Amino acid sequence: MTFTCRTAAAVFATVGFAATGALAQIQPSPESLEGLYKGRPYSPYAQRDFPSQVYWGDSHLHTALSADAGLFGNRLGLDEAYRFARGDEVISSTGQPARLGRPLDWIAITDHSDAMGFAPDLFAGAPAIVGTEQGARWFDAMQEGGQVAADAALDLITTFAQGNLDPALVAAYYPGSEAYDEVWKKTIEAAERFYEPGRFTTFIGFEWTSLVAGNNLHRNVIFRDGGDLARQVHPMVTQGPIGSTDPLDLYAWLQAYEDKTGGDVLALAHNGNLSNGLMFPVDAQYTGAAVDETYVTLRNRWEPLYEITQIKGDGETHPLLSPDDEFADFETWDAGNLDLSEAKTPDMLSREYAREALKQGLALEAKLGVNPYKFGLVGSTDSHTSLSTAEEDNFFGKAANAEPSPMRSRHPFAKTDLGEFPGWSLSASGYTGVWATENTREAIWDAMARKEVYATSGPRMMVRFFGGWDFTEDDLRSRQPAFAGYEKGVPMGGDLTTPASGAPTFMVYALRDPVGANLDRIQIVKGWLGADGSLQEKVYDVAWSGDRQPGADGKVPPVGDTVDLETANFLNNIGASELGTVWTDPDFDPAESAVYYARVLEIPTPRWVLYDKVRLDAELPEDATLTLQERAYTSPIWYTPEG
Repeated sequence: MTFTCRTAAAVFATVGFAATGALAQIQPSPESLEGLYKGRPYSPYAQRDFPSQVYWGDSHLHTALSADAGLFGNRLGLDEAYRFARGDEVISSTGQPARLGRPLDWIAITDHSDAMGFAPDLFAGAPAIVGTEQGARWFDAMQEGGQVAADAALDLITTFAQGNLDPALVAAYYPGSEAYDEVWKKTIEAAERFYEPGRFTTFIGFEWTSLVAGNNLHRNVIFRDGGDLARQVHPMVTQGPIGSTDPLDLYAWLQAYEDKTGGDVLALAHNGNLSNGLMFPVDAQYTGAAVDETYVTLRNRWEPLYEITQIKGDGETHPLLSPDDEFADFETWDAGNLDLSEAKTPDMLSREYAREALKQGLALEAKLGVNPYKFGLVGSTDSHTSLSTAEEDNFFGKAANAEPSPMRSRHPFAKTDLGEFPGWSLSASGYTGVWATENTREAIWDAMARKEVYATSGPRMMVRFFGGWDFTEDDLRSRQPAFAGYEKGVPMGGDLTTPASGAPTFMVYALRDPVGANLDRIQIVKGWLGADGSLQEKVYDVAWSGDRQPGADGKVPPVGDTVDLETANFLNNIGASELGTVWTDPDFDPAESAVYYARVLEIPTPRWVLYDKVRLDAELPEDATLTLQERAYTSPIWYTPEG
């Protein structure tokens, strides 16, 4: 059939087009398109108000300004740390060129608030230090170097942890002193100087370093604000008479900051595997005070995030806590804080790990009305080298004494009569993915506050996790599952609304790191409070690669292993580049409160010690772990029964 211009114009007009003159000008009529695309513009990216980009960063990094970092050999300051994080090449404290494989989008430098700036002055022989007996002794040891210096560094840290610092040193290097205030000023100035909104975000922050009898209760404090507000306060410290080791006093400091400045600030807890059971109290706080309504309310208010993985091991769960979880024993550190604390005992574990805390939070909410452990999940390096490295093939260790060398995997990172942390046990972890609307302080901090974040052990896989009541497989038949996710449910970090009927549905999607390994599987971890008051958990395989089928025990078999131990290489000929599914909880009881999060596992890949073996001809200990399955943990989604 042949169309004339007039006939064509008539046809186009039926769908809202018009033609003028001899040449048709195809123009849609707004009236004709109304409702044609379900009320949305044709462009799926127009008028979109939900976060569509994941930004990668590290919420826990130390420079030479932290006393322990400096004492163990770090000579790099704030500028080097920022330059490295944004992708520049720097020279490490041991003289090695270092550069990230890919720049980070944001960074929070969180130097220890206590004695900030002390270490550089100790090495320089500052009069305020060498004028004390302790300071002079430590200075002389640092000049001698070697093991003498290392022993002196450990003695200094122990003296601090036990609260036995010379009062003169406390006075010289705590808030209000000239030396301390100058360091805090420089910290703020550096963050402001390197902040490039839209490209590279720097957060002003510090680490509040509570060591109760050597047990780690550290919190990282991160400001939403710039220097105009942050410089109005001093960081919170722990040493008396001006400081405190009690988290309740930290919460009071956070409230005072917001009251004074009108700004915003949050705290996130250091992973709890060195807390000896103090990180997640259930009945009593370490002070002996009851875990009461005041405690649970304040912790819920000020700690929206928890550091689930970092250089000192993984903090999701422990094999003794989750014996049915075949992936529970991952980068496990389960000794005490060595000479700083008493020996670890198994009864402490239930108050140290994230999964158990998420379950305990449900019980405390039922008892006291507020869930104190309603946190999102982040990954951090806690590197003390100024180098934010969480890449297995580019790992610069915990401290300068663990930077790349043929012997670092064989030498204990720390050793006392209570045990040791083998050098190979350090974990090249982790990073945080933030779903934010833009790369700015405000947008990224706001995403942290609403818990729309997830942790990884290093890889930069893209993960979405939504909960609702009526997701279907059709919602995944799109390259943009987030549209249905936000329209029909809540993202990671959210709360399920009151159910209309049936069981909740969860939509989860993961895309492999573009330069990393394929994916093995996606799991959804559920914790719930039983009708009898018992705390329960179950791990569900919900999506996996290949044609594997669950066995009689309901578990999907291992994906396989392509790692070449001679070359520290692996093949991506197993696994999948992306996985996704819509899953309905088969064990849902609307009367029971529950918490859900997704765990994404990669196929096995080489661990950093294997790269040391190949590149440095390092002789590895027989018990060293050579491979691992990197992973991601989403922030949870909670269900609370009505009433």
